[in-house]
Amino acid sequence: MLRLTINGGEYTADAPVGQTLAEVLRLDLGLTGTKVACGEGHCGACTVLLDGVPTLSCITLVHTVGEREVTTIEGLRDHPLVDAFVRADALQCGFCTPGQIVSAAALVEAEPEPTPERVQHAMSGNLCRCGAYPRIEEAILSWHD
Repeated sequence: MLRLTINGGEYTADAPVGQTLAEVLRLDLGLTGTKVACGEGHCGACTVLLDGVPTLSCITLVHTVGEREVTTIEGLRDHPLVDAFVRADALQCGFCTPGQIVSAAALVEAEPEPTPERVQHAMSGNLCRCGAYPRIEEAILSWHD
């Protein structure tokens, strides 16, 4: 039995060896805000924070998480970035949005007023098939307005 700290709460999961963090979050714990698109760590849709560091949950084995704090999009529901994404209309289909917001939250935590270049670099691991990149950048640059 695994003990996990997720969004400040304690959870247990009976996960077989080889199961990913994304699978446990979505299937075992019902935290379905984390999306899985590519399943290979290429797109960033599954991004969660492990001790504040953006991590691809679709390629992170849940048994490697240990005592670290996991933060999912559900744990960021009150973060000002959520409103900033809405104000900037920084989504179309919305599938990538949870991973985008999680990655952006790590960026603004480390750098509250990032430059456009820094935003582009920090967000380069999150793909948006709809092409909402200019609005995503706008949301991140205006998150505290």
